[in-house]
Amino acid sequence: MSIELANESGVDVPTDLVLDAAKFAIARMDVHPGAELSVIFVDLDTMADLHMKWMDLPGPTDVMSFPMDELTPGAGRPDAAEPGPATLGDIVLCPEFAQAQAKEARHSFDHELAVLTVHGVLHLLGYDHADAEEEREMFGLQNAILGEWYDDRRNRDRAAHQSKRDEDLLRKIGFADVDED
Repeated sequence: MSIELANESGVDVPTDLVLDAAKFAIARMDVHPGAELSVIFVDLDTMADLHMKWMDLPGPTDVMSFPMDELTPGAGRPDAAEPGPATLGDIVLCPEFAQAQAKEARHSFDHELAVLTVHGVLHLLGYDHADAEEEREMFGLQNAILGEWYDDRRNRDRAAHQSKRDEDLLRKIGFADVDED
C-alpha cells in the first residue's frame, strides 16, 4: 500500500497516526494492498476554496475526499481477472478546522484526525451520508473501524512494551546477543 502525505497547512500534524489510521481502514475494508492514496493537509483558506469549488458551500470544512478510480466490487464478467491495485484518490484534511472541532467535541486533536482519516477513506470507497440510512451505515462502519484500530494500537503497544521488557531482562541476565525469531 502506498500512501503519500503532503503537509501544506503550516500546522504540525501527527503524520504517523494519520498513516496508521489510513492503512488500517484500507486493510479493514479489504482494499487491494497495492492501492495508492494521497493525504494532503491544507490551511483554512485553501479548504474554503475547495469547499466552494467542489461542493458549492461557503467556508472551510474538516475533510474532503476526491476518488480517482471507480471501485465496483462484483462488477464485470465472471471470467474477468481479479481486480488489482487502484488509485483510491485524495483525502484533503484541514488541521486548523480539525483542532477547533476537536476542542468543541472535547477530545484530542489526534482522535479527530483519526476520525477524519477513516471518514475520508470511506468516502473514497463510495460511502456517503446524504440520507439517514446512508449516514447510519457509514458512521456505524466508521465507529467500528476506529474501535478496532484503537484495539489494534493498544495490542501493538503492549507487544512492543513486553518485547522491550524481555530484551532488558535477557540483557540483564547475560543473554544480550540472543537471536530473536
